[in-house]
Amino acid sequence: MARTVWRSTVGKKAVMAVSGLIMLLYLVAHMIGNLKIYFGAGEFNHYAHWLRTVGEPFMHYEWTLWLIRVVLVVAVVAHAVSAYQLSRRDIRARPAKYVHARPRASYATRTMRWGGIILGLFIVWHLLDLTTGTVHSGGFQEGHPYQNVVDTFSTWYGNVIYIVAMLALGLHIRHGLWSAAQTLGVGSRARDRALKTVADVLAVLLTAGFIAVPVGVMTGVVS
Repeated sequence: MARTVWRSTVGKKAVMAVSGLIMLLYLVAHMIGNLKIYFGAGEFNHYAHWLRTVGEPFMHYEWTLWLIRVVLVVAVVAHAVSAYQLSRRDIRARPAKYVHARPRASYATRTMRWGGIILGLFIVWHLLDLTTGTVHSGGFQEGHPYQNVVDTFSTWYGNVIYIVAMLALGLHIRHGLWSAAQTLGVGSRARDRALKTVADVLAVLLTAGFIAVPVGVMTGVVS
């Protein structure tokens, strides 16, 4: 049954919707945690340490964090694979161009695929920068996330990469949340306006919340 569902277009769209919502919940929590940087190094570093001790003593040190990471990796892979396969299926179904021009789609709709690629590349860079320290601009300090974040956003390219990715994220959420609601049967003609408003507001809040961190470093509020 699972294989049958996965092979169907509806099944792939459902996987995209559910995995997207899982990542969206994580992004909301991640953004709130990121904003703790405005309360100083002690508060931010304490929060980072707390993430590794969640669930103790029932859960061992970092077990909860690794469980969250595994769920996120599965969600990201499922989302990306579903999107790629649906895109290929769409191309095969319409190999020739339309005789008449199709209605002009929104900017977010037309950039969903490129936005997904940008976000995928950003995730790799973000992990190598602030998790492993492989491409970190300064001297990466294990256990000192506050200073590592300040180092990253003290470089012009760190700010450019992050802000461009967050703008792509906003567009992705704006269209993706509404699409997920349609796929899961939540949307309707009567609810469309409300759903689009929620998607717009959430996209703006998340984009602004994430971008607030590099802006804080650039303006010297966070230093």
